[in-house]
Amino acid sequence: MSGNGSDRYYGSGGGGGRWPEFDPEQVTQDAPARDPLAPSTSTYGRGGKSTRPPREPRAPGSGRPGGRRSWVRITVLTLLALIVVFVGTGIGTWLWASGKVTKVAALSDYDGRPAQGAGTNWLVVGSDSRSNLTQAQKNELHVGSDQGQRTDTILLLHYGSGAPALISIPRDSYVTIPAYTDSSGTAHSARKNKINAAYDLGGAPLLTKTVEMATGVRVDHYMEIGFLGVVNVVDAVGGVHLCLDAPVKDSHSGADLPAGCQNLNGTQSLALIRTRYSLANSDISRMANQQKFVAALAKSAMRPGVEFNPFTLYPFLDSALGAIAVDNGSGLSDLVSMSRKVGPITGGKGNVGTVPIKNEGYQVSGLGSTVLWDSTRAQQLFGALNQGTAIPGGLLNRIG
Repeated sequence: MSGNGSDRYYGSGGGGGRWPEFDPEQVTQDAPARDPLAPSTSTYGRGGKSTRPPREPRAPGSGRPGGRRSWVRITVLTLLALIVVFVGTGIGTWLWASGKVTKVAALSDYDGRPAQGAGTNWLVVGSDSRSNLTQAQKNELHVGSDQGQRTDTILLLHYGSGAPALISIPRDSYVTIPAYTDSSGTAHSARKNKINAAYDLGGAPLLTKTVEMATGVRVDHYMEIGFLGVVNVVDAVGGVHLCLDAPVKDSHSGADLPAGCQNLNGTQSLALIRTRYSLANSDISRMANQQKFVAALAKSAMRPGVEFNPFTLYPFLDSALGAIAVDNGSGLSDLVSMSRKVGPITGGKGNVGTVPIKNEGYQVSGLGSTVLWDSTRAQQLFGALNQGTAIPGGLLNRIG
């Protein structure tokens, strides 16, 4: 050893160097003592310890973003992002769906129109127009090539505070068709006829007015669907499940269905609801099948596999909304509300039947066989709808 204490060494270090001797006398205020043999204080080496002084305790609530606070913020931001995505998708879907709805001028005000009653009333019409069908489609669906347009189905749907009601109006009902002016500008006075003639003579506006005047019930909304629409909607939901008490075979409609429970596709469904010639009491039995079909279709459309599966929901919406026409004042929100209100009917509840009938084969010169209502009981039925009260037992003809 030689020299002063500043260059004394113990042993040899790596690379030929030696460790300096620790001298307590070298300690100053600016240079605290450090034993050269103590563990390294580097924070970059493995196992090193920081020489930074310990943190002062934090006041409650002053912690840095991290831990629980950071998790909460991330969760909230994630939820907000999901809400934005879902709302954006919902708005986009709503706008797309709204654009699919076809409008028709079906409702109008006129002198003597029934006053607004309790609840909501829909007039649901099945048109038998062939104008939008190709010859191949006419052959496949067994609908023939009749000219003009009639209404194969006329349903009055009512819902309010009580149980919903689905009431069939026979297409051959003998009623008064109000005065009207045709498309050429020719005025026609009121006259008696079959109710489905109103649609052929004056389209949806005259049919709606005829139903309102005959029933005393104000129609709030109108919906119409054609042959091809029925087929497309049924196929879009994967068919409808129906149980038939007896086989249905009809050369006019093309129906060939066994008795029992079965799943019907679009073509089979259309054939069933059009069948009347082979049924025991023609139109009355057909209305029973139509009501069963409406309930089964609504039930199929509201299945979770349709409502919550985008691969099924969007094709269904595309087919359903593209197949119908509604009055100018109705929109998508009205259709959604209506679909929810018919829920009890799909479960076999509610009031389902036809207008009270006095004579199913009432003969009229020049018109042939018509359906004559029981005017007293019909007035009681529609009065109950207007007042929002329960329909008295025995008023509705139970046909299903």
